[in-house]
Amino acid sequence: MSEIAPSAVFQRDRLYTSVALAVIVVLAWAYVISFAGGMSDTPTAASGMDDMGPMAAAAPQIAAWSSAEFVLLASMWIAMMIGMMTPSATPMILLYARVGRSAATQGKPFASTAWFAGGYLLAWSAFAIVATGAQWLLEQAALLSPMMITTSPILGGAILILAGLYQWAPLKNACLAACRAPLSFIQHHGGFQRHAAGAIRLGLQHGLYCIGCCWALMALLFVGGVMNPLWIAGIATLVLVEKLTPGVWWIPKAAGLALIAAGASMVVVSFMSSA
Repeated sequence: MSEIAPSAVFQRDRLYTSVALAVIVVLAWAYVISFAGGMSDTPTAASGMDDMGPMAAAAPQIAAWSSAEFVLLASMWIAMMIGMMTPSATPMILLYARVGRSAATQGKPFASTAWFAGGYLLAWSAFAIVATGAQWLLEQAALLSPMMITTSPILGGAILILAGLYQWAPLKNACLAACRAPLSFIQHHGGFQRHAAGAIRLGLQHGLYCIGCCWALMALLFVGGVMNPLWIAGIATLVLVEKLTPGVWWIPKAAGLALIAAGASMVVVSFMSSA
């Protein structure tokens, strides 16, 4: 019985890894969309505004979160980050899997790709918990609607401008460069790891670079709606395009200018309407 050719083994592993990542992304998006649907169906103070009068519409409905509510919202944020960021990390994960298989055929196996991917997702899960805390602070300050959109045009404009400026920041460029060159990143951070702890650490480091690249874009969720699937998909697409087009340097810059213009417009319109 002949042995399977190495190229066929690599293709099979690539297929299995790709399918596993696709399943993770689909499940994460399904959870987020289901959560968004549940939020839109939940009665809120806004549903009875016509009967309660204008004063009721102006009064913010603020309630303290229970521990269970915080955990539930954190789980939503974690699922959203996994759904948004896994596609852009797929080339890195596939590279790790391919080199790992090659090392295994030479009798020098690396730690499983799952450990590396787990470290990456762990970093974004930590970010999701921080984002949940930010949501809590905004809600307590009456700056967030029931659908998790900022109620302050000034704040919304400021977030847009901040995200736009960060697109031009040296830190953004450095983090994006690391995300665009997976092999170079691994070589400069200890190389491929033989043990699970090392693989998790490497994945965690890669995730932190990705957070450094994309945190400001994630803040835009509070402008267009944390529970707006189209807005979420738009941000995820921008992140994916930025990472997978290393030769097209102007995309982050152009997006930054567009965000700055949109934010400035929002602030100006707000001031003019209140004058």
